[in-house]
Amino acid sequence: MSATTNDLYTSIDWDAVTDETVRHLQELIRKRTVNPPGNEIEAAEYLADLLADEGLEPVVIESAPRRGNVIVRLQGNGEAPPILLFSHLDVVPVEPEQWTRDPFGGDVADGMVWGRGAIDMKGIVAMQLMTVLLLHRLGVPLRRDVIFAATADEEVGGELGMGYLVEHHPDLIRADVALTEFGGFNVEVAGQTFYLVQAGEKGICQFRVRARGTPGHGSLPHDDNAVVKLSDAVTRLGRASLPYKRTPVAEAFVQGLARHMGGVPGLIMRLLAVPAVAPTLIRRLPMPAGTRRTLYAMFHNTVTPTMLQAGEKVNVIPSQAEALVDARILPGDDQERLFAQVREVIGDGYELEVHAYSPPVEQPLDHPMWRIMAETLERHAPGAHVIPYILSGSTDAKHVHRLGITCYGFSPMYLPPGLNFETLAHGHDERIPISALRFGVPVLFEVVHKYAASLPPPLSGPCQ
Repeated sequence: MSATTNDLYTSIDWDAVTDETVRHLQELIRKRTVNPPGNEIEAAEYLADLLADEGLEPVVIESAPRRGNVIVRLQGNGEAPPILLFSHLDVVPVEPEQWTRDPFGGDVADGMVWGRGAIDMKGIVAMQLMTVLLLHRLGVPLRRDVIFAATADEEVGGELGMGYLVEHHPDLIRADVALTEFGGFNVEVAGQTFYLVQAGEKGICQFRVRARGTPGHGSLPHDDNAVVKLSDAVTRLGRASLPYKRTPVAEAFVQGLARHMGGVPGLIMRLLAVPAVAPTLIRRLPMPAGTRRTLYAMFHNTVTPTMLQAGEKVNVIPSQAEALVDARILPGDDQERLFAQVREVIGDGYELEVHAYSPPVEQPLDHPMWRIMAETLERHAPGAHVIPYILSGSTDAKHVHRLGITCYGFSPMYLPPGLNFETLAHGHDERIPISALRFGVPVLFEVVHKYAASLPPPLSGPCQ
């Protein structure tokens, strides 16, 4: 790091920046943007007013009544294509009676900001906002435009948010690389600290399994009952283990763990990349069940029956029965491959019908941005190791990927022992430590500044 660059970072009062980040997060939490119905316009207008007061020129786009999206651009000199920071303003519903504090109060207590969206992802909106504000206030010379977009509707697919912008306003968000949620947080494994950066996410294929049979009176059972047929298919799917598949990001994940764990634990991790033993090994690892499920999902397509529909009257055998299945597809696979695997499990005689689909996404590990993220995190968290992972869920990355944008999940934060990113998101008593924001904003600012203010040289290989 040059002396000039280091002087820039050390000149910033990061405690004051953290206080401002907390204030913005509190205000965002108090905007009730539960989706459905969304009502993100209130949060979008709050951000737009704030950005305008700073002398910037935000654009607010309503994709539907009260479904607000806000975009602002810091102008660079055009030597290189833009970087996009994007986040979502909507949140999932709450059960207020299950919360210790008002889920829309934005309370500060026990060193944390409490409320729905604190982690997913209004805290990250506030971090990205502060990054843009700092670049603007400091007058940092930029070779790339820096675009900030806070959008609607991600929690139910993003069609009125990032999907809408991609379809109708692509030039507002077109960039070389983008940073978003679900990455850059710490986990502890075998006494080592790792920071996981999302470099891929599984695709979604939600589909119907339909069984048909002979209708009749419930008092006269027969062997062609659609409900019984469907029950058999659902049971098989629920117990199925689809074929093992190794992707570049998943392999980099386990090799990264293995390299830094060393010894017998490291050897075991390396075996997860060996098809002959990995499926059995994953089931028997001496780890929490949730960790085993996460590892399993990184190497397998998954199918989860979630809804059943059959009949209208208890004494009538229906002519058809349906199950809705939530499937997640690894990079390199598609709907046809998934359906072939499903038919191998349930056999013939069933209709499969796609309900919703989005393809999987996988990002390169030899991109200059990857090197910057890894080096910056490891300097701010001495002794930690940065490795990529595949998200089993879905983000708006699936939309921006359609524009050819390389997108990483990178919202850096340090979570103290006892707090887990994935259980806080969507959970009761969602909250974020103020110390996580104090850690994350300087890291994010440094990463964006380095990428936007310079032209990183091409890399010869991945940084893991």
